[in-house]
Amino acid sequence: MEIMDGKALAKSIRENLKLEVEELKKQGKIPKLAVILVGNDKASQIYVRNKSKVCMELGIEYEEILLEETIKMQELLDIIDSLNNREDIKGILLQSPIPKHLDINEAFRRIKPEKDIDGFNPVSVGKLCLNQDTFVSCTPFGILKLLEAYGVEIDGKDAVVIGRSNIVGKPMALSLLNKNATVTVCHSHTKNLSEITKKADILVVAIGKKHFVTADMVKTGAVVIDVGINRTDEGLFGDVDFENVKEKASYITPVPGGVGPMTIAMLMTNLVKATKNS
Repeated sequence: MEIMDGKALAKSIRENLKLEVEELKKQGKIPKLAVILVGNDKASQIYVRNKSKVCMELGIEYEEILLEETIKMQELLDIIDSLNNREDIKGILLQSPIPKHLDINEAFRRIKPEKDIDGFNPVSVGKLCLNQDTFVSCTPFGILKLLEAYGVEIDGKDAVVIGRSNIVGKPMALSLLNKNATVTVCHSHTKNLSEITKKADILVVAIGKKHFVTADMVKTGAVVIDVGINRTDEGLFGDVDFENVKEKASYITPVPGGVGPMTIAMLMTNLVKATKNS
């Protein structure tokens, strides 16, 4: 069994990106990220702070737009439009979740596809579906990079994704399908879940419940990718019962230190790509 070290891989990706950023600046192309944060969600504030730190580390310019919880939809769209029209801004990120009275899908639709480094605009999603070059949302993109770095064969394998969110589950399933895996997507309405998960060569768990996947649900030798981040008083836990499942898995990601660091590394990868394309 090998533990997949997302922290170390993300660090080496960031080191390469730093060199790419220096090269781009010599060509007069300055990578600049705009992050929109609506309201005072504590977890979102932590994520945004981490993104600004990584930008500083890589020499990427960074602008934060902090908006009141009470902002109206049209005001949010106007702000997105103004960022779309600014030549210095190469990538736009709207931190989710946003307050309930706002339509996040309408906001994602408004971000220009060429600045949509989170891969949530319907054009980006459509291109992923058609297996065309596009920005892939950062968590699935990071998982693909982890699998690649550890030499995990995807072609022809049975992959099971638990969770069908637009942020992880669906783009993950499409990404694995594009790599010729046979993909099953499971969710809260799935019957006989453990019968399905036990057949998986690659199991991706993104459901948001602490230790939801137990050892009896996992095939011996499976590759187990845990996307869950469940904050409790005892600390941070994944969706997978790591201690017991690791005895059966061939590869497994820890929480923290597995998928999480890869997500921000891929966001910066997408930003550098957007800068090159601009």
